[in-house]
Amino acid sequence: MPFLLSLFLKRLADEPAVLVSISDARGSVPREPGTWMAVFAQGEVGTIGGGRLEWEALARARGLLGQAAAEPVEQHITLGPSLGQCCGGRLALRFEPVVAADVEHLAQRLRQTWQPVALFGGGHVGRAIVQALAPLPFAVTWIDSRDEVFPADVPDTVVTEYADPVQDALRDVVPGSFVLIMSFSHAEDLDVVAACLRRQRERGDLPFVGLIGSRTKWASFRNRLRDRGFGDAELDRVTCPIGLPGITGKAPEVIAAAVVAQLLLQHRA
Repeated sequence: MPFLLSLFLKRLADEPAVLVSISDARGSVPREPGTWMAVFAQGEVGTIGGGRLEWEALARARGLLGQAAAEPVEQHITLGPSLGQCCGGRLALRFEPVVAADVEHLAQRLRQTWQPVALFGGGHVGRAIVQALAPLPFAVTWIDSRDEVFPADVPDTVVTEYADPVQDALRDVVPGSFVLIMSFSHAEDLDVVAACLRRQRERGDLPFVGLIGSRTKWASFRNRLRDRGFGDAELDRVTCPIGLPGITGKAPEVIAAAVVAQLLLQHRA
């Protein structure tokens, strides 16, 4: 799991905390709904945006820590009049006392907000993308037809999967997943793209399908996929090349940065 969540839950196993989370937000605010901060008697994990908003939230949370059997409470804040901040938006903060017995439940609850990603390909770019996604709210299934390709030290947010033929793994991909295709073989890439298109016909539950490669590669793939019976409207739903336009570096880390930025925009949309 992401480092901050892991740190929070490990510390919660030994001492109580108050989980402060943004349950609603309107207008210009420092952080989005779902953002959380765990407040302990000494120190905290995470941030809800800093400034006076966070300073006052820390004080209220520590006040709840001192109360026996305190119940969750919610506070509605208008940033301008209430705190003198220039953001001008409104938000609701939920203050939830938590203890060691809540660790498993919180792990499941906080993980539910993560975006699933199915990444086909264990090469250099795949590894760079996995590392770039590690601190972000993405749950990655990393798939390859070469079982020995995965490193031993994958992040906790990543599950590795061996599949041969590799496209068969798509049957078990979580609905709503973003799919990234970058295998060691153009033939495998083509088969995975075709499997994605068939699943889109049947279920329509893959909001983003991205293929690594040049425009020339995609032009060739389009012709081959038309021969397999896919129409232009279906093919237009595949993104190739992947990554934000204008970032032209070809180093794996640069490609990863461009792709992860693209996924963050897609996730927000």
